Amino acid sequence: MKRDLRALAAVGTLLLAFSTGAASAQKSGGILRVPWFDSPASMSMLEESTVATNRPMMGVFNNLVLFDQHVAQNSPKSIVPDLATRWLWNEEGTELTLPLRQGVKWHDGKPFTAKDVKCTWELLQGKASEKLRINPRKPWYANLDELTTNGDDEVTFHLKRPQPSFLTLLASGWSAVYPCHVSPREMRTHPIGTGPFKFVEFKPNEVIRVARNPDYWKKGLPYLDGIEWTIIKDLSTRTLAFIAGNGDLLFGVTTPQLPDIKTQVPHAICEVVIGNVSRNLLVNRDRPPFDDPDLRRAMSLSLDRQAFIDILYHGSGAVGGAMLPLPEGVWGMPPDMLKALPGYDPDVQTTGPKPAGSWRSSVTARVSGCRSRYRHAMSRITAIQQSS
Repeated sequence: MKRDLRALAAVGTLLLAFSTGAASAQKSGGILRVPWFDSPASMSMLEESTVATNRPMMGVFNNLVLFDQHVAQNSPKSIVPDLATRWLWNEEGTELTLPLRQGVKWHDGKPFTAKDVKCTWELLQGKASEKLRINPRKPWYANLDELTTNGDDEVTFHLKRPQPSFLTLLASGWSAVYPCHVSPREMRTHPIGTGPFKFVEFKPNEVIRVARNPDYWKKGLPYLDGIEWTIIKDLSTRTLAFIAGNGDLLFGVTTPQLPDIKTQVPHAICEVVIGNVSRNLLVNRDRPPFDDPDLRRAMSLSLDRQAFIDILYHGSGAVGGAMLPLPEGVWGMPPDMLKALPGYDPDVQTTGPKPAGSWRSSVTARVSGCRSRYRHAMSRITAIQQSS
């Protein structure tokens, strides 16, 4: 049932306080309002490179496979079928076959088939007659030789050589499947997908709106009637909008802002989570004197990373490297291997995994977000399908 959830703010705390399980309080309906940080260039998932497009539009589409959205940490083990029902590798590891779901329809009512998958990856490879205006993920598929179809309900990716990571690329939040019958030009302004939400409108520098897809192939989803992303580029202004009750979910809150938000919005739920981005010092290694590796190493070792963490994040960060450090990261170097690296300093302590060495070159920030407590009580948002 559609309802204005803003009117329920006063009772939301009681619902949580007197309910041991969220399921008993969850009800379908309502518009999730999100103060948003940027106005993207377009709505085309395949052509854009920031979450400004990815988060609002990901719920419009489906992947072939996807990281399980109920598992906090993405890993190869958390990949689950989406538009595909399963996947199979050949013995050589060069052919990946995915049977597809039947009965899925695009938002304009046309049936989804294997032809759409083939068109999508030929578009990404630059083999299609129509071209993407920009194609940031074309390098992902340099090892893809071709994609073949077996009728309407099965596709096979043929690789030039084995690539175990290929399935992980398909599970990325950027690997949306596009319809064959809609041009890339149209997808920039009015995307058509198979996902839980239908695109409604995009007013640059104002708002992005999506609405519930009543014919979504995952029965019972989504729970929300829609999502409204109000574009407010300044973080302080976005935060004030949230405090004033003009938003239900706020991303990117800085650690020093959290106490003030908790004071002014006591019913808000604020969470600090590890981000998969890092704060780095970037130099042009081709220009003197930065072409000297010893100088670059000296610069790296001279940085007091813990000071950045203590000042900017009030200690809630971790000294990291190119890979997200353990335990939040999957591929970060384990502590027992750190000791063998030059420049390792066991006396350098961080809030991340212990021990950590000063040789590492970046600081991984912990990012914060807040949401209204009544929203958590009244709606489940799992169908948005956002991926890290």
